[in-house]
Amino acid sequence: MGPIILAEGVSVQDNCVVHSFPEIETVVERQGHIGHSAILHGCRVGNDALVGMHTVVMDGAVIGDNAMVAAMSLVKAGFEIPPRVLAAGIPARILRNLTSDEQAWMKQGAQAYKRLTSRSLASLKPVAPLPQVDKAKKRLNCSRILSQALHEFKQR
Repeated sequence: MGPIILAEGVSVQDNCVVHSFPEIETVVERQGHIGHSAILHGCRVGNDALVGMHTVVMDGAVIGDNAMVAAMSLVKAGFEIPPRVLAAGIPARILRNLTSDEQAWMKQGAQAYKRLTSRSLASLKPVAPLPQVDKAKKRLNCSRILSQALHEFKQR
């Protein structure tokens, strides 16, 4: 209905919904990272910000640059999350400033998804469906491509 603007380097993952009202923009700024199954509706997500999986961001909400909204949060209409903070909950509230390690982890994750996109585009080829699961088939090793989950990253 309204304009949807995705800036350079944005990652919108599987099952997301990005929507708006007429004449109201939904914007994800440069390097914004939108987690699986998130819903964005008439909001703005700042540069290098991360919206966690299954999070809902409502009309007029603003997620500041380099901010992180935890998975399964609800950012109410008109709520503003400042830059470089962690917000979480239903409704979302600001918990604390992000550490430099957490900000670095966010950037690593965004870069990992870019590498996966490039790898996927470079390796796409038509294949016939398997008649049955081949348990001996080699699985993709993503350890060089993907960054760690945040809870693992913090334990190192």
